[in-house]
This record gives sequence, C-alpha cells and structure tokens, in this order.
Amino acid sequence: MILSSVVSINAQKSKPMKIKNDISKEQSNSKKAVVYQIFTRLFGNTKTLNKPWGTIEENGVGKFNDINDKALQELKKLGVTHVWYTGVPHHALVRDYTSIGISNDDPEVVKGRAGSPYAVKDYYNVNPDLAVDPKNRLQEFENLIARTHKNGLKVIIDIVPNHIARKYEGKSNPKGVTDFGANDDVSVEYKRNNNFYYIPNIPFQVPYSSDYKPLNGEKNSLIDGKFNENPAKWTGNGSRKAQPDSNDWYETVKINYGIKPDGSKDFPELPAGFDKKGIKEHYDFWKNKDVPDSWKKFRDIALYWTAKGVDGFRYDMAEMVPYEFWSYMNSAIKTKNPNAFLIAEVYNPKEYRNYIHLGKMDYLYDKVETYDLLKAVIQGKSLPDPLSDIQKNMQDIEHNMLHFLDNHDEQRLASAAFAGTPEKGKPLMVVSTTLSSSPTMVYFGQEVGEAGLEDAGFGKSTRTSIFDYVGVPNHQRWMNNGKFDGGQLSDSEKKLRDFYKRLLNFSIKSDALTGAFQEIQTINRSQATGYDPGLYSFVRWTKSEKLIIIANFSWVTESKTEITVPAEVISKWQLKDGEYSISDQLYNEYKTKLIVKEGIGKVNISIKPSESFILKL
Repeated sequence: MILSSVVSINAQKSKPMKIKNDISKEQSNSKKAVVYQIFTRLFGNTKTLNKPWGTIEENGVGKFNDINDKALQELKKLGVTHVWYTGVPHHALVRDYTSIGISNDDPEVVKGRAGSPYAVKDYYNVNPDLAVDPKNRLQEFENLIARTHKNGLKVIIDIVPNHIARKYEGKSNPKGVTDFGANDDVSVEYKRNNNFYYIPNIPFQVPYSSDYKPLNGEKNSLIDGKFNENPAKWTGNGSRKAQPDSNDWYETVKINYGIKPDGSKDFPELPAGFDKKGIKEHYDFWKNKDVPDSWKKFRDIALYWTAKGVDGFRYDMAEMVPYEFWSYMNSAIKTKNPNAFLIAEVYNPKEYRNYIHLGKMDYLYDKVETYDLLKAVIQGKSLPDPLSDIQKNMQDIEHNMLHFLDNHDEQRLASAAFAGTPEKGKPLMVVSTTLSSSPTMVYFGQEVGEAGLEDAGFGKSTRTSIFDYVGVPNHQRWMNNGKFDGGQLSDSEKKLRDFYKRLLNFSIKSDALTGAFQEIQTINRSQATGYDPGLYSFVRWTKSEKLIIIANFSWVTESKTEITVPAEVISKWQLKDGEYSISDQLYNEYKTKLIVKEGIGKVNISIKPSESFILKL
C-alpha cells in the first residue's frame, strides 16, 4: 500500500486544526492554461534503434516539419493551450554543418552527441538538426510558428540568460548586433560592461573524468585534450576554475549582469514599492537608465523572437540572474506584447515573490513544494496532508506557481524512480491540475505513460535524454509513423491518454478552477470514519460552479467514507439544508449526493485505488 512507511506512524487521525486556507477572491475572469512541452528534437522522430551514443543517421531526429497540422490539432483536442518548443535556439552539437557556414563544436565541451539545448551557440537562429533543409532552418521554424497559431495554440521557446555555449558564434546577427564578449576587456576578472567573467592570464582546461569519455571514446579530430579559450571564463554554474569539474556546466560560460565577484550590484536598483507597480512603471523606470551591456543583448534577443510571433518564453535558471534585469527585460517584452506568457525556473521559495512582483514573471516552477511533496506521497515517504499548508502559504501567489509532474529535467512520472506506473500517477495529476488556478504543464509522452527507460548515451534512464539522438517509444506508438492517431498504442495507453484528455479539457473550461479554494482535508482526517490516510480532499468554487475534489493516492486500498463539507464552505456556497445531486466530471459515471443538515454537508464516497473524483453540484 502507498504510504506504507509513514502510515504506521500516522495511522491515528490528526488533531483538528483551524481551517483557514480560503483564497476568497475569485479569478473567474480567465481560464486555466495548459502548457505542453515538446522536446523538438525528439517529437517527430520515428526511428526505434535507440543505440547508446547513436548518430543522427542511426537513431534519427525529429524536424520542425514533423509537427504538422494533424499533430497540432490532436494537441488542441487534448486540452493544450500553449506549446513550449524546447531546444529551438541553435545550440552546440557534434555534427558537421561547415557547408552552411557553421563551425564544428569540440566534443570535449559538448554534453552528449546532440548537445544540451541550454548551451546556445547562436540566439538569432535555430538548431540546424531540426530542419529538413538546414540552410532554410529559420524559415522552417517560422512556418511552425504560423502553423501553431493557425491551430489555435500559442508558442513558447527557451531563453537562457544565465549562460551561453562555450563557443558562441553569432553567424545570424542582425545588423548592428555584436557577439557576446566581442568588446570585453579580458585582462580583468570583472568589468561592468563585459559580457563574461574572466580568469586573467590562465587558459581554459577541459574537465577530466576517469569514468567519462567524450562521444564514449569515439575518435574525433577535435578530441585532443584541448579547447582554445584564453583567458578562461567562469563556467555557467558559477565555477571560477580554469579547469571546471566534470559535474560543472562546463559546456557553458556565465553571463555577467553587473553582479561583482563579491556579489554586490553594479546597476540601478528598483525603488521601494516597485513590487506593487505595473509593467508601464517598470518600463518607464528603465527607459533612460545606464544598464550593463548583457542586459541590452538579451532584451534585443527576446524582442527579436517576439517580433517573429513567439508568444512567450521559458527562462532557464532564472534565479541565477538578478530580478532587476528581469524587470528590465520583461517590461520591454510586455510593452510589445502585453499577453506574453513568461515562465521562470526558480527553486528558492524565499525569492518567489521578488521574481513575480519585481521581476515581472508570470509563472514560476512549483517544484520544491507541490511537486516534491506529491512525489514523496506516491513513494510512501509522506502523507498528502502538507498540501494544505503549501497552498495556504502561497495563496497570494498560487496563480503564479506553474504545476507539473514531468519535464525534461525530472524523472518521468511513470518511471520506477517516481510513481512506478502511469496509473499510480493519475491521482497526482488530478490534484496537480485542480489544486490552484495556475497553469498545468505536461511533458510530451507523459499522457501515454512514457517512462524514459532508454540508455541513450550521455543521458540517464528515467529521464528522456536531452543530450542524445533517441526515440521515445510510447510517444512513437501514439505518433504512429506521423499519423498522430494513437494507432499503435496499447489499450492501457489509450485509456491513459483519454484520462489526460478529459482532465485537461475540464481544467481549461472550468470556472471553479480559477475561483476560490479551501482544503477540507483537516476536518476529514480528524472526523471522518474510514477516511484513509492516502486520501486528499478540497473544494473549488465560483458563483456558477462548485466542486468537491477527492483523490486516492493509495494503489491498494479502496476507501468508503462519509466526507464532511464544513459549515464555512456551505455558508459561502449559500446552500440550504437538503439534498443536492453531485456527479463526477471526469467520466460522468459516479454520482452521489451532498446532504446538508444544520448547515453542514456530508457526502458518502466510495473511491478505488488511484481513483479521483471531481464532483460538481
């Protein structure tokens, strides 16, 4: 049974606690969004060899053109509103494109064969691997932008301001744009308008590892123990060593944003009270300010892609860049496109509000709280009860905390290292999707149970490799050789995708999921007979829609219980004593009644292992 390691300790019902987790301000003026992350290199790939360290010819690669109208229509039907095309900007990789003017990258500063999408080599062009005709790669991506919009979806791509590829070469720079570092004073560690930090007079040395060989030991003329970088630059994760460790982000170099080596700021700071100011005030503040050169470079990159129709950006490791820069860049983006959709990777809860209110981010990853807790629950390391405190403590920013269970950095939800099976992940997905008004993110293949089992080379199993050429088996069965009709899926995979389709479509149409929230877990854990520790329950509502949501995280125990909807909620719902029919919105099969007596609601529930109900009055 789930929670086996903690239920014995916590089998007794918890003591009642005061319920005060009501996000009372309704947000019914908008609906939830669903972001579907496509790892573009892998999405359209039909080859199934999956040879470790396989070449593009052996293991295959997906193209922009593979993501056709049919594929996009099926994503729209799934309930998707935004597509995040991961790995689009041209990044360092081990493949010869010298015939179209691209220099070869040294395998000793590239991770894997296909390369990290977060070691960008040219921000004004796109990955040549993704084009049918690499010379025409930018046009092929622009066609994908137009195709995505035609099918009613928005486009998100990555920008990685914290670091760039060790060998950055802007071959596609617009007129007047100079390369990163072109005007740097390399004789000093730091200068405000340098784009990089330097280790003066000391050349870079390639990292050494006794258990890793570039390209798995394959011969390559550039593998010679050397890489021409003199003086050495700081590495992307902040390492100040001329020879970074093999675990450092050695394929990248750190961008200088005017943070001195001692950590002090060498740029104007936002005045007190600017956390309450809007985009216009932030934009106006920076209008005539002298800012570091790197700020301007990345602002111009973002506006370049905005002008091409990109609807938003996902910012890698945003917390490694000062929030003043984000105020500068995001206010510029929002001035051009007020509806831009901006997602940031931030993992420090103490900084969440700074990056939202001062940095003007729309959404941050809810990784270290909601995601980590749900993962611990399904692994039997925690009860679900702390979800209530997490939601309470973030109620002022709950709309800004993007929820996910799967992405390119994390272990696949269906893997043995996470939920174990895709079915065990279903109650997590229901809670993650319905707990707050924030967007939901799904990683391609998640909806058909992809477990990331392949040994692709540099990438490790349980995560679908982002460094290698590889096929994604469950996704390929849905793709069905480009038909995108699920023709090769097993019955269980078809049922799983149907579950995601039902859940995501309900979430983007529901008023209540952008309305008020209150947990009813505490009262039911303390009072309800038969309320298994693996259950979690809460309510969501607006004037037009009222929901009771309950999930059974146990994959063994069926629970039969009478749950309480407390008087506080019944009063806010303005329900009189009596009987009210309620029915599940996922499958429209389970029906029961809410019985209100003396101002308190009761619902008899019978819920199977890994089952969830979204019960609507």
